Amino acid sequence: MKKFTLLYLALLPLLFALFYWDISPVAEFINHYQTKLTLYFLDMGLEEGRLKGIDIMINPYYKIIVTKACNGMIPILVLLAAILAYPVDWIHKVWWVLVGYIVLTGINIIRLLMLAYFIKGQPDFPLYHDLVGNVLLMFTGLLLFYLFLRGSSYRLIR
Repeated sequence: MKKFTLLYLALLPLLFALFYWDISPVAEFINHYQTKLTLYFLDMGLEEGRLKGIDIMINPYYKIIVTKACNGMIPILVLLAAILAYPVDWIHKVWWVLVGYIVLTGINIIRLLMLAYFIKGQPDFPLYHDLVGNVLLMFTGLLLFYLFLRGSSYRLIR
């Protein structure tokens, strides 16, 4: 358990430096396309005219701006670090990284659609974004890691 924890804590900043923070050209590339993918699916789920560039129009006076902080990469990287740190065979890790990416990207899009449909103005934003939306992402990430652990019990590397 100590080895997993130390490896997880070492992998988190490394993955964020490579794939999220602006210090890496790889991170800029990945976040740009992850944001574009998020906006593409949001456009399919919103009424025509509600998505203008990176803005979700809530009302004529309020909009939600979809930036890299909204593209779902943060929970994906947290799950990725946990999966990579766990002592299990690589095929199992790769499978769950792919499943985690797809599921968390989908849940993030649902979270943003929920924000677009339930928020009527700025006072509603903290409730739906900070509480409901982020709890949904955290719960999904924990559930995915739990399912990963359940499926890896017979694949442990000793």
